[in-house]
Formats: sequence, C-alpha cells, structure tokens
Amino acid sequence: MTSRSALRPAPLAAALALILSPTLAAAAAPDADAPASGAAPTTQLATIEVTGKVDYRYVQKTTLTATRTDTDLLDVPQAVTVITQDLIRDLGIQGMADAVRYVPGISVTQGEGNRDGLVFRGNSSTADLFVDGLRDDTQYYRDTYNIERIEAFKGPNAMIFGRGSPGGLLNRVTKVPGADPAREIGLQIGSWNKRRLTADLNQPLNDRAAFRVSGVYEDSDGFRDGFELRRKGLNPTLSLRPTDATVVTLGYEVFRDERTADRGIPSLSAAQAFDGTRYPVSTDRETFFGDPQGSPASVDVNAFTALIEHDFGGAFLRNRFRYADYDKFYQNVFPGNVNAAGTTVALSAYNNDTRRENAFNQTDLTFDLATGPIEHRFLIGAEIGRQETSNERRSGRFAPGQSVCLPGSSASTCLVALSDPNVRLSVDYANNSAGGSGDARNAGVTRFAALYAQDQITLSPEWEAVLGVRWDRFDVDFTDQRNGVSPANRDLSSSDDLFSPRVGLVYQPADQLSFYASYGVTYLPRSGEQLASLTPGTQALDPEEFKNYEIGAKWDITPRLSATAAAFRLGRSNVAVVDPIDPTQMILFAGDSQRTEGLELSLSGEITPTWQVVASYTYQDAVITRDIRTGPTSVTPEGTELAQSPKHMAGLWNRFELSERWGLGLGAIYRSRSFASTSDQVTLRSYSRFDGAVYYAVNENVDLQLNVENLFDKTYFPSAHSDSNITPGAPRSYYLSARFAF
Repeated sequence: MTSRSALRPAPLAAALALILSPTLAAAAAPDADAPASGAAPTTQLATIEVTGKVDYRYVQKTTLTATRTDTDLLDVPQAVTVITQDLIRDLGIQGMADAVRYVPGISVTQGEGNRDGLVFRGNSSTADLFVDGLRDDTQYYRDTYNIERIEAFKGPNAMIFGRGSPGGLLNRVTKVPGADPAREIGLQIGSWNKRRLTADLNQPLNDRAAFRVSGVYEDSDGFRDGFELRRKGLNPTLSLRPTDATVVTLGYEVFRDERTADRGIPSLSAAQAFDGTRYPVSTDRETFFGDPQGSPASVDVNAFTALIEHDFGGAFLRNRFRYADYDKFYQNVFPGNVNAAGTTVALSAYNNDTRRENAFNQTDLTFDLATGPIEHRFLIGAEIGRQETSNERRSGRFAPGQSVCLPGSSASTCLVALSDPNVRLSVDYANNSAGGSGDARNAGVTRFAALYAQDQITLSPEWEAVLGVRWDRFDVDFTDQRNGVSPANRDLSSSDDLFSPRVGLVYQPADQLSFYASYGVTYLPRSGEQLASLTPGTQALDPEEFKNYEIGAKWDITPRLSATAAAFRLGRSNVAVVDPIDPTQMILFAGDSQRTEGLELSLSGEITPTWQVVASYTYQDAVITRDIRTGPTSVTPEGTELAQSPKHMAGLWNRFELSERWGLGLGAIYRSRSFASTSDQVTLRSYSRFDGAVYYAVNENVDLQLNVENLFDKTYFPSAHSDSNITPGAPRSYYLSARFAF
C-alpha cells in the first residue's frame, strides 16, 4: 500500500529536512543493502531487527495493535495514548494505576486492594487488560518490569479485541530480543522501606537468534500500617529467524505477587452527613481498618507465549499463542458501616480462591490490493480460546468472646472502636454456609471462536476509511457446586453470537494533520456467577451492548510533538440489575440505561530539545439515563453520576534538561469531585497533587533518579471500591533509583 506521504507534497517535512540535513546526514546515510529509491516497500520483520528506530522519547508514531497492521497513529480513527518506555522510566511507573496518571479518559478504582481496577470513560473494569494483544483478564496487580510500552485504547474495541472493553482497554507490549547486546540492572530504595531490584539482559546469539531475560524482585512495606508487598518475576524470551522471511519468538513468564489486601477506610454515617453529603472518616492516612495480618493476597502466574511471523512477499502472516495459568487467593478483614454516633465501625471478613487457565490463539493475514486508484490493506483473521475457571468464596465468622469486638457484634460482624480499628482477630473461614460449601463454589468453562475482517481503504491522498466486522461465538458452561443447589440451577449454560462492526473515516489535509469520525459496537455476554443469579427462566439474557460515537483530530505539530483531541458519546444498554423482589436474583433492564459524553485532549513530546512534556485533559458527563429499581424501596434515579468518574481530569508532566548530566521533572494532576459509588452519597473531594524528579547521569553507564510524589503532602482520596472502602492517597514519598548499563 502506497504511503500517504508518497501521494502528497510535504512542505513542512521538506523544510525540516533542509534545516536538519547536516545533523541527519550521517545518521540517515543509506544502507548498502537497502532497496533503491522508488522500489516497492517490503514488510519488515521487526521482532529481532530493532536497530535504526527513531527515538521520539514521549511520542509513539505507529501502532501494530490498533488495527493489527503497522499503521501511523494519524491514520487510526480512535483515541489512542501510548505510555512509552522513556515515560515509564521518568515517572517510575511500576503498575497500571501509575501508568494512566496522565492518560485522558481513564481513572482508577481500588479493586478491593487485590487487583488492578480502572474506569474507562465511566465504565469500571478489572478485566479489560491485554498483553501483546491477547487477553489477560485474571484479576491481579501487573508489573512493568518486562514491558516496553503500554497502549491505552478508548471506546469499544471489539473488532480487534473481542468481547468487553466497552470504554477502553490497556495493552502491555512486552520486551523482546534485539540485535544489539544490552545489559541493565536497576536498584530502587525509598519511603516505606521500598526495596526493588530489576534486570534486563539482551544478548544476540548470532545473526539468526537473540535472547533476552527480564526480572524483578521487590520486598517493600507501605504507608498503611501493617501493609507488606513481596513480588518476583522472571521472563526469558528467545527470538529465532530460521529463514529471511520468518521470525519465531518464544517467551515464558513466572510471576508472583504477595501483598496485604487493603480495603481503605469507611465513610461517615448518614447521621453525620454535611449538607446531605457524606465524606471519608477523619483519620490518619496510615490507619489500617481491619486486620492486616489476616488479609493476605497472592497470585502466581505462569504464562507461555509463541509468536510466528512470516512474509510471503505479497502477504504477511502473524500467529500469536498464549497459555497462562493463574492461581489467586485473597483474604480480607475490612470495614463496613460506621454507626450514627461515629464511634464504632463494623468489620466483616471473607476469602476467595480462584484458579484459571487461559489458552488463546490468534491468526492474522494481511495483504494489499489496488482497485484502480483505490488501495486496500486487508486483514483477515481468526481467534479461538478457552478459559477454565474454578472459584470458591467463604465468609468469615468471628470467634465469640474476643475482647476487641464490642457489644452488638455477631458471628459475621465485629464492631470495633473507630479510633482504634487496626485489630488482630480470630476468624473461622471453614465452609459454614449453604450446607457447608461456602458462599460461592463453582466451576466454569468459556469457549469462544471468532472470525474478523478489516479493510483499510485509501480513497485518495486525503481520505481513508477503515471498515471491519467481527463475529464471535461465545459459549459458557457453569456448574454451581454448593451443597443444596437444586438440579435445575446446578448446571447452567449460555451461548451468544456477537457481531461487532467498526467504521472509521479519516481525512488528512496535510501530512501532519488528520481528522476522523468513528463508530463501534461491543458486547459483554453473561457469564460466570451472573448466570446463577439470573431470575429463573432468563438464563439466556441478551448481552450488554455498548455503542460509541467519536470524532477527533490528531496533529503532529513537529516530528517530536503530537496533539490529539476527541469528542465521544458512549451508550450502554441491556444492563442486569438486582431483582427488587428477590435480591438473590437479577433482572434485565432492556434499552439504554447509561451514557458517557465527553472531550479528551492530550499533548506529548518535545517542546524544545531540552523540554519534554505530557499533558492531558478530560471532560466527561457519565450518568444513568433512566430510573432503575435496585430494591423494594430503593431507586437509582435518572441523572445519577457513575462511580469514580470525575467531570474534570487534568495532568501535566514536564522534564527539563538543565545540562548534559542534570535533568529536572515536575508534574501535577487534578481530579474534580466524584462519588465513591453510584449511590452518589459519599463524595471524594477534588484534589491536585504535585510530583517532582531529579535526574543525574553519572556517566554513560550509570544514571541516578530521585522521584518525589505528593510534593506538598496533600491529603486526598484517589480511589474507592464502595461507600465504605475508600483509599487514602500516600503522603509525601521519596524513591531513589539507580540504573547500571554494561
């Protein structure tokens, strides 16, 4: 497919080339093996050959994931933000919550203190996370030790990624072997006994093979009393080029995360509301509510990946396979309601054990065709997958006679003093409900198969269209293994045929500027425990449906500075809610019930050679669009704001190069007022937080970095899980890092 720049004069690019030609002459000298000017472009197998890439620091110019073809971001009719490796390093990003700090349209949730939780354009999710384009939906905290960059895609993405991800998703792109030797060791120490070691070693074996291994080990505490974190990971990867046209990349990751499950602090009771509004209780940020020693969380991940790429000359084949085994357990003693007098808080407890095996295979074939003056880049693909999951949840029962449990406590609730809520408790998690089989005990198998096709059409030098459709067959078999469950409700199943279209139109009046409009649909089928709680006779409820309308603009102000703008409207329908007659069941509210409208702006890149910047702003109006009964006497009214979806979010990060050795970073984030849940009763106040960093290059092989978070020691609440589980932000924190290259 002929590139747009070949079809249109590029005066700005030409001017820049003339200005910069003395500098670029040596770096851009033609390779003796390169094709002559005017030769037909060839597909690049870039898995091993990573040399020669331009370093744009905070700017990513192309994407393979958004369309499954190597496409300029200017030509993608969708809002996309890329967190580059330089930004990951400068900000000290080590998890997904840190990664989205300056990303428009995405906020974070608490995730019950045991998993990544994100809100994409008003839609909360713990499952819309991918790695190298394949689903990684088990609920745990992910690390960045083996990650090259993180891609944030906004709006429905079903055409490319399949079910779910209604408001967006995060895709982690892993590090792969390169052609040049590289070895790096990273050390970090800091506040709250932070101790972290990372390693990234790349070694070409010969001109046909390269090996890379990344690793992490961390042993840290946290600002919350009793919090501990231990994690370790190892990810070796091997790339082979058996022929000039074929690359095979094999990888295996072993990862373990152990931590204290921290559910945060409760809110004031309704009796203590101020002007009808409730806020988090007033307490030290360090105060842990519950039993930190009795709240362990752990996950073990073993994942094998295989990528095969082959260039047929006129077509390109890519096959990805991922098998992952997850073993996750968490247990928590956590806060609930505060009494009317504001003197006691109710503690509850439960644990949860989940095993999951994922096996996914994804095959893509891309090729170019021309029909007269119109050029096509076709993608034809198929994906199959199987997920086998077992889960058991058990409520905790508090041993009687414990001195910390105040009068009024029960076997399921321990009342403790609000002034002293960090307690050590004796809790029995034996199967004590539903005839001795726990609150939930089930097993399920999910199978899906998908076919999809996409056409990227170059209609003229200025116009391009992206048309695609995906068909998914989604089957779920679910077994409720609790004792006492009737045979009719023990084995349940659901099947869905999902058709997900994608339509986009791009207008590019100049090489550096594009405007786009897009429409997409995605579905979220019923699955897992939701099947067991549906009102009898409605097991085959239609899946939830999400429709996204978006218009936007993308502008490469310079080759190293990019700006984007997007206006969107995202609607949600067919939502399942609690049956007002029987709270153990769910019913369907057909039709539209939720809407998010908004505007996203971003700027990233180089203002001057010594000033790098990342800036973002989001305005969103995320509301429920109809009255929804959630109980015999309760109604969630039309106009209710969606949880943790502030109307305004802004971020600005700057890195200044003071000299060849010294650099300075300064950033700020702002979040307007939001609500902890869709009750809209508990308010999380607006806040601004400032961060800083100092960078010092000792020599070519040693870099030092000091990151200071929350420079002015602001008290704030960045996330929540419910009205009684709210996370305080960390006090001022210092982290000193050293990187050694050899």
